[in-house]
Amino acid sequence: MAEQTIKVPRLYQQVAEKLIEMIESGEYDVGSRLPAERELAAMFSVSRPTIREAVIALELENFVEVRTGSGVYVKAGRRESGRLADKDIGPFELTEARILFEGEAAALAARMITDAELRQLESILGEMAAENESGEEMHEEADKKFHMTIAQATRNSAVVSVIEGLWDARESSPLTRRMYQRVRNKGFKPSIEEHRDVFNAIATRDPAIARAAMREHLTRVIDSILEATEVEAIEAARSEVAKSRERYSVARKLG
Repeated sequence: MAEQTIKVPRLYQQVAEKLIEMIESGEYDVGSRLPAERELAAMFSVSRPTIREAVIALELENFVEVRTGSGVYVKAGRRESGRLADKDIGPFELTEARILFEGEAAALAARMITDAELRQLESILGEMAAENESGEEMHEEADKKFHMTIAQATRNSAVVSVIEGLWDARESSPLTRRMYQRVRNKGFKPSIEEHRDVFNAIATRDPAIARAAMREHLTRVIDSILEATEVEAIEAARSEVAKSRERYSVARKLG
Protein backbone atom coordinates (compact mmCIF):
# COMPACT_ATOMS: atom_id res chain seq x y z
CA MET A 1 0.00 0.00 0.00
CA ALA A 2 1.45 3.34 -1.10
CA GLU A 3 2.22 5.85 1.60
CA GLN A 4 0.15 9.00 1.55
CA THR A 5 2.19 12.19 1.22
CA ILE A 6 1.38 14.81 3.84
CA LYS A 7 1.58 18.28 2.37
CA VAL A 8 3.21 20.73 4.76
CA PRO A 9 2.06 24.34 4.26
CA ARG A 10 4.73 26.70 2.98
CA LEU A 11 6.20 29.08 5.53
CA TYR A 12 4.32 32.13 4.25
CA GLN A 13 1.06 30.13 4.43
CA GLN A 14 1.75 29.22 8.05
CA VAL A 15 2.31 32.90 8.87
CA ALA A 16 -0.83 33.92 6.96
CA GLU A 17 -2.90 31.33 8.86
CA LYS A 18 -1.63 32.63 12.20
CA LEU A 19 -2.51 36.19 11.19
CA ILE A 20 -6.01 35.06 10.17
CA GLU A 21 -6.45 33.44 13.58
CA MET A 22 -5.42 36.70 15.24
CA ILE A 23 -7.84 38.68 13.07
CA GLU A 24 -10.72 36.26 13.69
CA SER A 25 -10.06 36.27 17.44
CA GLY A 26 -10.43 40.05 17.49
CA GLU A 27 -6.79 40.79 18.27
CA TYR A 28 -6.76 42.93 15.13
CA ASP A 29 -10.10 44.61 14.44
CA VAL A 30 -11.43 45.47 10.98
CA GLY A 31 -9.87 48.78 9.96
CA SER A 32 -6.90 48.43 12.29
CA ARG A 33 -3.32 48.50 11.05
CA LEU A 34 -1.19 45.37 11.33
CA PRO A 35 2.20 45.74 13.02
CA ALA A 36 5.07 46.95 10.86
CA GLU A 37 6.73 44.39 8.63
CA ARG A 38 9.89 44.24 10.74
CA GLU A 39 7.77 43.63 13.85
CA LEU A 40 5.85 40.81 12.20
CA ALA A 41 9.11 39.25 11.01
CA ALA A 42 10.41 39.28 14.58
CA MET A 43 7.09 38.04 15.97
CA PHE A 44 7.05 34.95 13.73
CA SER A 45 10.85 34.52 13.46
CA VAL A 46 10.80 34.65 9.65
CA SER A 47 12.36 36.82 6.99
CA ARG A 48 10.72 39.99 5.72
CA PRO A 49 10.20 38.46 2.24
CA THR A 50 8.15 35.71 3.93
CA ILE A 51 6.01 38.37 5.63
CA ARG A 52 5.46 40.07 2.29
CA GLU A 53 4.31 36.83 0.71
CA ALA A 54 1.97 36.19 3.65
CA VAL A 55 0.49 39.68 3.36
CA ILE A 56 -0.08 39.31 -0.40
CA ALA A 57 -1.77 35.95 0.26
CA LEU A 58 -4.08 37.65 2.78
CA GLU A 59 -4.75 40.42 0.29
CA LEU A 60 -5.75 37.86 -2.34
CA GLU A 61 -8.19 36.39 0.22
CA ASN A 62 -9.60 39.90 0.94
CA PHE A 63 -8.48 39.82 4.56
CA VAL A 64 -6.31 42.92 4.33
CA GLU A 65 -5.76 46.05 2.26
CA VAL A 66 -2.20 47.10 1.44
CA ARG A 67 -1.74 50.87 1.40
CA THR A 68 1.66 51.79 0.05
CA GLY A 69 3.39 54.32 2.24
CA SER A 70 1.03 53.63 5.12
CA GLY A 71 0.80 49.96 6.00
CA VAL A 72 -1.45 46.91 5.94
CA TYR A 73 -5.01 47.25 7.25
CA VAL A 74 -7.51 44.57 8.24
CA LYS A 75 -10.32 44.45 5.69
CA ALA A 76 -12.38 41.47 6.82
CA GLY A 77 -12.85 39.68 10.09
CA ARG A 78 -14.00 36.22 9.07
CA ARG A 79 -13.00 33.77 6.35
CA GLU A 80 -15.72 32.72 3.91
CA SER A 81 -14.32 29.28 3.12
CA GLY A 82 -12.00 26.69 4.65
CA ARG A 83 -8.24 26.78 4.88
CA LEU A 84 -6.20 29.50 3.23
CA ALA A 85 -5.99 28.64 -0.44
CA ASP A 86 -2.63 27.41 -1.71
CA LYS A 87 -1.15 30.28 -3.69
CA ASP A 88 1.70 28.07 -4.82
CA ILE A 89 5.37 28.95 -4.66
CA GLY A 90 6.24 32.55 -3.90
CA PRO A 91 8.48 34.80 -6.03
CA PHE A 92 11.43 34.89 -3.63
CA GLU A 93 11.89 31.11 -3.44
CA LEU A 94 11.13 30.84 -7.14
CA THR A 95 13.78 33.37 -8.14
CA GLU A 96 16.28 31.83 -5.73
CA ALA A 97 15.77 28.52 -7.57
CA ARG A 98 16.19 30.31 -10.89
CA ILE A 99 19.52 31.73 -9.72
CA LEU A 100 20.76 28.21 -9.04
CA PHE A 101 19.39 26.42 -12.10
CA GLU A 102 19.63 29.15 -14.71
CA GLY A 103 23.11 30.10 -13.56
CA GLU A 104 24.28 26.56 -14.34
CA ALA A 105 22.29 26.53 -17.57
CA ALA A 106 24.08 29.68 -18.71
CA ALA A 107 27.42 28.07 -17.87
CA LEU A 108 26.60 24.97 -19.93
CA ALA A 109 25.12 27.04 -22.75
CA ALA A 110 28.37 29.00 -22.98
CA ARG A 111 30.07 25.76 -24.00
CA MET A 112 27.34 24.44 -26.29
CA ILE A 113 25.66 27.43 -27.95
CA THR A 114 25.90 27.87 -31.71
CA ASP A 115 26.48 31.07 -33.64
CA ALA A 116 22.91 30.82 -34.94
CA GLU A 117 21.56 30.65 -31.38
CA LEU A 118 23.65 33.66 -30.40
CA ARG A 119 22.10 35.60 -33.28
CA GLN A 120 18.67 34.45 -32.08
CA LEU A 121 19.40 35.71 -28.55
CA GLU A 122 20.49 39.07 -29.91
CA SER A 123 17.29 39.29 -31.94
CA ILE A 124 15.22 38.55 -28.81
CA LEU A 125 16.91 41.50 -27.09
CA GLY A 126 15.35 43.68 -29.80
CA GLU A 127 11.94 42.11 -29.14
CA MET A 128 12.34 42.78 -25.44
CA ALA A 129 13.15 46.44 -26.07
CA ALA A 130 10.07 46.76 -28.29
CA GLU A 131 7.87 45.21 -25.58
CA ASN A 132 9.25 47.61 -22.99
CA GLU A 133 8.44 50.57 -25.21
CA SER A 134 4.96 49.35 -26.14
CA GLY A 135 3.39 50.47 -22.87
CA GLU A 136 1.45 47.20 -22.63
CA GLU A 137 0.77 45.73 -19.21
CA MET A 138 2.69 42.49 -19.73
CA HIS A 139 6.38 42.53 -20.64
CA GLU A 140 7.29 38.89 -20.22
CA GLU A 141 7.04 37.04 -23.54
CA ALA A 142 10.45 38.08 -24.90
CA ASP A 143 11.95 37.74 -21.43
CA LYS A 144 10.82 34.12 -21.17
CA LYS A 145 11.89 33.45 -24.76
CA PHE A 146 15.39 34.74 -23.97
CA HIS A 147 15.82 32.50 -20.94
CA MET A 148 14.32 29.43 -22.61
CA THR A 149 16.61 29.88 -25.62
CA ILE A 150 19.58 29.72 -23.27
CA ALA A 151 18.14 26.59 -21.63
CA GLN A 152 17.66 24.94 -25.03
CA ALA A 153 21.24 25.82 -25.99
CA THR A 154 22.45 23.46 -23.22
CA ARG A 155 21.32 20.48 -25.37
CA ASN A 156 19.99 18.92 -22.17
CA SER A 157 16.28 18.12 -22.12
CA ALA A 158 16.24 17.78 -18.31
CA VAL A 159 17.63 21.31 -17.92
CA VAL A 160 15.02 22.62 -20.36
CA SER A 161 12.24 20.84 -18.43
CA VAL A 162 13.32 22.21 -15.04
CA ILE A 163 13.63 25.81 -16.24
CA GLU A 164 10.38 25.62 -18.16
CA GLY A 165 8.75 24.30 -14.97
CA LEU A 166 10.04 27.29 -13.00
CA TRP A 167 8.57 29.68 -15.57
CA ASP A 168 5.28 27.76 -15.51
CA ALA A 169 5.22 28.07 -11.71
CA ARG A 170 5.77 31.82 -12.02
CA GLU A 171 2.90 32.16 -14.46
CA SER A 172 0.42 29.90 -12.63
CA SER A 173 0.84 31.19 -9.07
CA PRO A 174 -1.64 33.95 -8.08
CA LEU A 175 0.77 35.06 -5.34
CA THR A 176 3.70 35.43 -7.72
CA ARG A 177 1.55 37.09 -10.38
CA ARG A 178 0.34 39.66 -7.85
CA MET A 179 3.90 40.40 -6.74
CA TYR A 180 5.08 40.85 -10.33
CA GLN A 181 2.07 43.06 -11.02
CA ARG A 182 3.36 45.37 -8.30
CA VAL A 183 6.81 45.29 -9.84
CA ARG A 184 5.34 46.39 -13.19
CA ASN A 185 3.18 49.05 -11.52
CA LYS A 186 6.35 50.53 -10.02
CA GLY A 187 7.77 50.87 -13.53
CA PHE A 188 10.20 47.97 -13.42
CA LYS A 189 10.62 46.18 -16.76
CA PRO A 190 13.01 43.47 -17.95
CA SER A 191 16.38 45.21 -18.09
CA ILE A 192 17.81 45.23 -21.60
CA GLU A 193 21.24 46.08 -20.20
CA GLU A 194 21.24 43.13 -17.79
CA HIS A 195 20.07 40.71 -20.47
CA ARG A 196 22.71 42.05 -22.85
CA ASP A 197 25.31 41.44 -20.16
CA VAL A 198 24.12 37.82 -20.00
CA PHE A 199 24.25 37.58 -23.80
CA ASN A 200 27.77 39.03 -23.93
CA ALA A 201 28.91 36.68 -21.15
CA ILE A 202 27.60 33.61 -22.96
CA ALA A 203 29.17 34.86 -26.19
CA THR A 204 32.60 34.72 -24.50
CA ARG A 205 32.01 30.95 -24.24
CA ASP A 206 33.46 31.08 -20.74
CA PRO A 207 31.18 29.12 -18.33
CA ALA A 208 32.30 31.01 -15.21
CA ILE A 209 31.61 34.41 -16.77
CA ALA A 210 28.21 33.26 -18.09
CA ARG A 211 27.20 31.77 -14.71
CA ALA A 212 28.15 34.96 -12.85
CA ALA A 213 26.25 37.19 -15.29
CA MET A 214 23.05 35.16 -15.02
CA ARG A 215 23.21 35.03 -11.24
CA GLU A 216 23.82 38.76 -11.05
CA HIS A 217 20.82 39.44 -13.30
CA LEU A 218 18.45 37.25 -11.30
CA THR A 219 19.68 38.61 -7.98
CA ARG A 220 18.74 42.05 -9.26
CA VAL A 221 15.28 40.67 -10.06
CA ILE A 222 14.93 39.88 -6.35
CA ASP A 223 16.10 43.40 -5.55
CA SER A 224 13.37 44.84 -7.78
CA ILE A 225 10.69 42.71 -6.09
CA LEU A 226 11.89 43.84 -2.66
CA GLU A 227 11.84 47.48 -3.72
CA ALA A 228 8.47 47.31 -5.49
CA THR A 229 6.73 45.59 -2.58
CA GLU A 230 8.01 47.94 0.12
CA VAL A 231 4.86 49.03 1.95
CA GLU A 232 6.20 51.37 4.60
CA ALA A 233 7.96 54.44 3.27
CA ILE A 234 10.46 54.56 6.14
CA GLU A 235 14.19 54.84 5.59
CA ALA A 236 14.93 52.59 8.57
CA ALA A 237 12.73 49.91 7.04
CA ARG A 238 14.67 50.13 3.80
CA SER A 239 17.90 49.40 5.64
CA GLU A 240 16.26 46.32 7.13
CA VAL A 241 15.20 45.16 3.68
CA ALA A 242 18.86 45.16 2.66
CA LYS A 243 19.45 42.42 5.24
CA SER A 244 16.86 40.26 3.49
CA ARG A 245 18.99 40.29 0.37
CA GLU A 246 21.84 38.51 2.12
CA ARG A 247 20.20 35.10 1.93
CA TYR A 248 19.43 35.45 -1.76
CA SER A 249 22.98 36.59 -2.46
CA VAL A 250 24.29 33.24 -1.22
CA ALA A 251 23.05 31.43 -4.32
CA ARG A 252 24.90 33.90 -6.54
CA LYS A 253 28.18 33.18 -4.74
CA LEU A 254 27.92 29.39 -5.00
CA GLY A 255 30.19 27.66 -7.45
